[in-house]
Amino acid sequence: MSTDAIVLLKSDHKQIRKLFRDYRGAGPNARVEKGRIVDSIIEALTVHTYIENEGMYPQVRELAPDLEDDILESYEEHHVADVLVVELAGMKPDDERFDAKTTVLIENVEHHIEEEEQDWFPKVREELGRKQLQKIGERLLELKEKAPRSPAQPSALKKTVDAVLQ
Repeated sequence: MSTDAIVLLKSDHKQIRKLFRDYRGAGPNARVEKGRIVDSIIEALTVHTYIENEGMYPQVRELAPDLEDDILESYEEHHVADVLVVELAGMKPDDERFDAKTTVLIENVEHHIEEEEQDWFPKVREELGRKQLQKIGERLLELKEKAPRSPAQPSALKKTVDAVLQ
């Protein structure tokens, strides 16, 4: 398995996109199934934003300071996703705004993924090169092992609070 940070993050993106397709394909009355899928989305996004915020973004910010504007935008996009994830975690699939909130989350995350993959990742690859991306990828794998799986876990709450205060 590759330890290239961009390859690892794209793999996460692929998994997240599949969950989004599953949600959209579940049908309007599949409340139990949608609830299960949203639980999986919440876990996947909680882990993914954690490893990006704690591993990828700080390293790129240090090694490629000219990409700082992109990183700051990504932090803000993660903040929006974190807020929606926390709200969804406290909802039931039959709540009036569950589908609407999930749709907004999906649209925001799809936009973020597209920007990263089409615009930001190529810039990062050009700036850092293979060796540095492999080193960052090793760190991302370590972070993934200890990453929060729920937005209610202390490390996830800290990430959300940090996003609000910084």
